Amino acid sequence: MDSKAISDTSRLRIDGTRLWRALMDLGAIGATPKGGVCRLALTDLDKQGRDLVSAWARDEGMSVTVDQIGNIFMRRAGRNNDLPPVVTGSHIDTQPTGGKFDGNYGVLAGLEVIRTLNQHNIQTEAPIEVAVWTNEEGSRFVPVMMGSGVFCGAFTLEHAYAATDTAGISVQDALARIGYIGDQKSGDHPIGAYYEAHIEQGPVLENADTVIGVVPAVLGLAWYDCTVTGFESHAGPTPMAIRKDALQVSTYIMQEVVAIALRYAPYGRGTVGAVQVMPNSRNVIPGKVKFSIDLRNVSDTTLDSMNADLYAYIDRIRTESGLAIELERVSYFPPCAFHPDCVAQVRNAANLLGYATMDVVSGAGHDAIYAARVAPSGMIFVPCKDGVSHNEIEDAKPEHLEAGANVLLHAILASAVPVFD
Repeated sequence: MDSKAISDTSRLRIDGTRLWRALMDLGAIGATPKGGVCRLALTDLDKQGRDLVSAWARDEGMSVTVDQIGNIFMRRAGRNNDLPPVVTGSHIDTQPTGGKFDGNYGVLAGLEVIRTLNQHNIQTEAPIEVAVWTNEEGSRFVPVMMGSGVFCGAFTLEHAYAATDTAGISVQDALARIGYIGDQKSGDHPIGAYYEAHIEQGPVLENADTVIGVVPAVLGLAWYDCTVTGFESHAGPTPMAIRKDALQVSTYIMQEVVAIALRYAPYGRGTVGAVQVMPNSRNVIPGKVKFSIDLRNVSDTTLDSMNADLYAYIDRIRTESGLAIELERVSYFPPCAFHPDCVAQVRNAANLLGYATMDVVSGAGHDAIYAARVAPSGMIFVPCKDGVSHNEIEDAKPEHLEAGANVLLHAILASAVPVFD
């Protein structure tokens, strides 16, 4: 396409080569030997990434605002700037062994939408913004999805500022050091609608040979710490019948976690991902085991039922084994259903462009979950190779990334409303 304005926006397409080049340029900041990226939140490398993306936005004539938690909002003016902006975006911080696409794609697909609109001189009634949310990954600072969480009021700015990394550096100090504590109060920023493009981070789209995932909802999750206390004794002289083996009893609970998830198919998930065995000696019967439990499902009703099943099983195994078992719920994210209008806009855009679609419920958390608390929101998924993410070998096909950005473009246009004088 040339740089002339077009009156039929249905013909409008993003520049896939330009989008890919931006992803590779950003991916060079913190590049790892295996082809991934290590760009932890609020590090010097994160500052370099923020500076680069903000500079690209200014090159497109966008204004850049930073709020007190470091969220960046890059704004393309509309004809009526009193309207709340249509916002898209994601994050650019990564896991320690992350990839080039998780989060980064959502930000740069949004920037490519702006570049495409500028290239074709298309004005919109409402302004459009691209957001970069702070510390989505939570790999350096907890809680995860920090910037969007503060923005929507899920937790306070003071709570986020006080979080520290393993070196004892606080979020507030890290933000100040890289120059990204803004003046705008977090949350004092209207959003008319929010769209987030993202690699799926799972295998469903690739296995179904489908290009676009329409995301109606995100699984809710409940995290627990379970501690089983038995009695340490020598593995040789202690008969099996009188042992108080904390690990043996823990394995029963771990198996039940999987069984609960299977009972609540198709969206039930149950995972034990972290286990501490004490004293962790080859010839000592374990006296204490602490492990994590992660339960997920798509509705409050099913997640509550899974929770009830878990507590009932714990009560039973506590009585049968005679061991002390403590179960503490340490985190909870309710299931998130995206706004039907935004879901419809994504579906309509994909149909307009002729892309194959399927509904994909997200099993991972995204900033869109928190955005959905303050504005109508929706998500667009594209396949990633072998469903792999949070890994240096994370990969996606350029044509799939281009397709997702085209869907994002047309979903945004439907919400921001193009104008032709």
